[in-house]
Amino acid sequence: MKNVFLIFTFWAALIAIECQAKPCEDYELEKVAEGLGIPWGMALIGPNTLLVAERGGQLLQLDLITGQRQRIKGLPPIYAKGQGGLFDIQLGPNATNNGSNTDSNTGSNNSSQQWLYFTYAKPVAGQGRTTLARAKLQKGKLTQWQDLLVTESGTNTDRHFGSRIAFDNKGHLFFSVGDRGHRPNGQDLTTHAGSILRLNLDGTVPHDNPFVTNANDKSNALPEIYSYGHRNPQGLAYDTKNQRLWAIEHGPRGGDEINLIKSGYNYGWPVVSFGKEYWGPVSVGDGTFKAGMEPPTKVYTPSIAPSSLLVYSGRAFTAWRGNLLSGALKLTHLNRVVLDAERASSEHRLLSELNERIRQVIEDDQGYLLIATDSGSIYRLKPADIEACSHIHE
Repeated sequence: MKNVFLIFTFWAALIAIECQAKPCEDYELEKVAEGLGIPWGMALIGPNTLLVAERGGQLLQLDLITGQRQRIKGLPPIYAKGQGGLFDIQLGPNATNNGSNTDSNTGSNNSSQQWLYFTYAKPVAGQGRTTLARAKLQKGKLTQWQDLLVTESGTNTDRHFGSRIAFDNKGHLFFSVGDRGHRPNGQDLTTHAGSILRLNLDGTVPHDNPFVTNANDKSNALPEIYSYGHRNPQGLAYDTKNQRLWAIEHGPRGGDEINLIKSGYNYGWPVVSFGKEYWGPVSVGDGTFKAGMEPPTKVYTPSIAPSSLLVYSGRAFTAWRGNLLSGALKLTHLNRVVLDAERASSEHRLLSELNERIRQVIEDDQGYLLIATDSGSIYRLKPADIEACSHIHE
């Protein structure tokens, strides 16, 4: 018995030495698809079936096991110019998991019976307007297409459309709209540009939105607005556990922000910013803080150019639960932010060796990450060498 114990101890020591001499990687990365258009949005409609929204205006169904692809028919005309195009896609909640859902979902787990929600740039009078829509997928075709809100966001630029979608667990939907390249829009409540909007799942306005007004109110604030003072929020994520909404947005030259979004709050753009003008070392706005304007939870200077946002909740990377994950376009990495209550306590930059503009990050049922890049690739990130070195370093 003593010999058995000695052998086991020696074997365990060898494992420890091996792990010290050759540190365990926390994760491994595999490419599951390539050759796509810019994969702006992704949504899983089954364990191994992924819908990919390409910014150029195509919707693709991808089998993650076989690699088989199918183009989905039924999209409307899309304004695919400049930064415009087909943006986010999300599988809507069904009637059994959101208490106040008043739309026509059946409650079935079958994705063909659930609404798919989209944001896209809709061509209107020669301009692109960020638009929220929904449809159902049946036999390779979108049916029952509904534009739920064509936003008041038209400008003569092809910049800063937003736009991401997030759901709370109370029957509401949030989506973001950029300032459309016209800075004053951020402080103008008569336009949807530069705002995060909140709707019921059927596109109607919740009665408790902050700018729902009575007949005697002459402010003309649009009732769909939930928060304002945003530049170009390209990441939006609802933390169901803590009942809060997070957004990440592009600053100008420096000054990208993570914000905790609260009803009716003004986030300052373009009056306050941590960024500089593109044409010189001159600060944008009147400073970095001002009374009545909500300061950011985290600022990135220099800019990482963030796109997408995920509150990680999976079981694969247990130490990452509750962290914020975002793609970085300019600084080409996966950005992980650790939160301490409402404060960003630390930041970690992963996958920089890929040198890829990371556009979208989602998680699957196992807690693995699916990561889309502007080069047209999709990767799967999962823990490596789970048996020998299962811990995830902070």
